[in-house]
Amino acid sequence: MKILTVVGARPQFIKAAPLGRALREAGHVEFLVHTGQHYDDAMADIFFRELEIPRPDENLGVGSGSHAFQTGQMLLRLEPLIQEQRPDWVLIYGDTNSTLAGALVASKLQVPLAHVESGMRSYNHAMPEEINRVLSDHVSDLLFCPTQTSVDNLRKEGITEGVWLVGDVMYDALQMFLPVARRRSRVLEDLGLSPRGYALLTAHRAETVDSDDRLTRLFTQIARLDLPIVFPVHPRTRKRIDALGLAATLPRGVRLVPPVGYLDMLVLEAESRFILTDSGGVQREAFFLSIPSVILRSETEWPELVDSGASVLAGDDFQAVTADSIPRFPDSRSHELFGRGDASMKIAGHLAADLTAGPAR
Repeated sequence: MKILTVVGARPQFIKAAPLGRALREAGHVEFLVHTGQHYDDAMADIFFRELEIPRPDENLGVGSGSHAFQTGQMLLRLEPLIQEQRPDWVLIYGDTNSTLAGALVASKLQVPLAHVESGMRSYNHAMPEEINRVLSDHVSDLLFCPTQTSVDNLRKEGITEGVWLVGDVMYDALQMFLPVARRRSRVLEDLGLSPRGYALLTAHRAETVDSDDRLTRLFTQIARLDLPIVFPVHPRTRKRIDALGLAATLPRGVRLVPPVGYLDMLVLEAESRFILTDSGGVQREAFFLSIPSVILRSETEWPELVDSGASVLAGDDFQAVTADSIPRFPDSRSHELFGRGDASMKIAGHLAADLTAGPAR
């Protein structure tokens, strides 16, 4: 069986590591396409090296640009490639422009389409990611859901065929690579950090950083936290910080550092006292690591985190970014909200089993 996998952003590289390994171990051929949506070393190449993902068979080199430019360029470059490769499945992950482009081309060419991380909903249609995930789900033939909530979301939209509850491949990746990270990473020593002696901050989504008022408010709030804060800064966030001159407003305890690789990030997460993030992946990794988190948004695609008491939502003006609002990680929780760490093997099995049946719709 030949699978053409479309990836383009660092969370997708992480998810592709355990699933790609499971596909190879099952004897399948994977043709890996990197759209180039994340294209510098800190955002892309280092992940392929650290996670031992085979180098992409094709790099479309799309680069940055508006949503229309990125998606349009991906459509133009993916179509002839899929026609040439003639895969049994096109496999997409998550909710990026790369996800949507892969979904549209596969559905137009009538190539069976599988979506990993289906059914996630924020119900905030101002988010480009929400549009990408909804459209991708509605043209997919196999929909691999990480949680029961995501299955329920699809059912509400009338999608019941080809839906499988498999668990979260991000959990697979964390279980696979956390021991490696603890052996290899020296990020705490390099940054002079002590375990549980700092908080970790990540912020990159448009709703967080593209508004002058919201980004300024976030910096005002984090400056009030009486704890060292480490902030690996996404390139687009760095541009916004520089444009607004916000770095000069921060106390010395807030450290802006360049983006880090996946292994260093796992260690920073695992040894932090708490995490502030607008990243869907980091939200879940905090939960997997039993680290409390504040989600820098007004809603989340992962309501299980808030329902469990492990996370709180920051709100429209980040009012929950205070020392008193940091949740205490619950003493007991369900360790199987996101599966058992075998999502990748389940997905590989479903792809092979469903191939003979053809598209579900």
